[in-house]
Amino acid sequence: MRDVVALRVHPGNAKNAGGYSSFKRCLDVLFSLMFIIALSPVMLVVAVLAAIDTKGSPIFVQDRMGRFDTPFKIYKFRTMSVQAPANVATHKLENADKYISRIGHLLRKMSLDELPQLFNVLKGDMSFVGPRPVVLSERDLLRMRHRNGASRVRPGITGLAQVSGRDTVTVAEKARLDSVYARSYSLKEDVSILVKTAMQVVHSEGIVEGANAAISAPERTRHTA
Repeated sequence: MRDVVALRVHPGNAKNAGGYSSFKRCLDVLFSLMFIIALSPVMLVVAVLAAIDTKGSPIFVQDRMGRFDTPFKIYKFRTMSVQAPANVATHKLENADKYISRIGHLLRKMSLDELPQLFNVLKGDMSFVGPRPVVLSERDLLRMRHRNGASRVRPGITGLAQVSGRDTVTVAEKARLDSVYARSYSLKEDVSILVKTAMQVVHSEGIVEGANAAISAPERTRHTA
């Protein structure tokens, strides 16, 4: 793997590691369990629709990179046909729209495809907030995260990079924002990110599907970051 940007290695925030991170994990367990119970009827309906529309298993399982550069299995509702290339980031797919199902477009727009990740949070693979876990082929971003200390924290359903432009943020900017979060995360920061995420979902901001759509992303990033 080659470096795209030279980034310094940060040792992480000792205060966060010994204090808030433990409380953060307790909150993750509590709220993931609450949401799983409360949203189980919604997840059941979405699972049925996803299975009918994609003609495949409603749950899509994929290898993603987790904390301390350890891969884990992430769960999502299937939004693409079974013919879609496996272990390829959506923003790198040519003509991604041809693989995304009709229901899939709606699920992705409303971020409902992410609901099964509540189980990842409950298991401890993920947190509600943290650097977004990426496929193992995203080597440039993974290397930068390793070098800047962002891989020391659990990946999240949402994160600082996602509320700073989502799919329109460049790889180098994602790595920088992930590092900023890993060195300074707190309850106040997490609540702020979750509120901003909710607003983005409501307004469907920063969504770019596929390599062709992402060509002009750097230009958009200047207006959305």
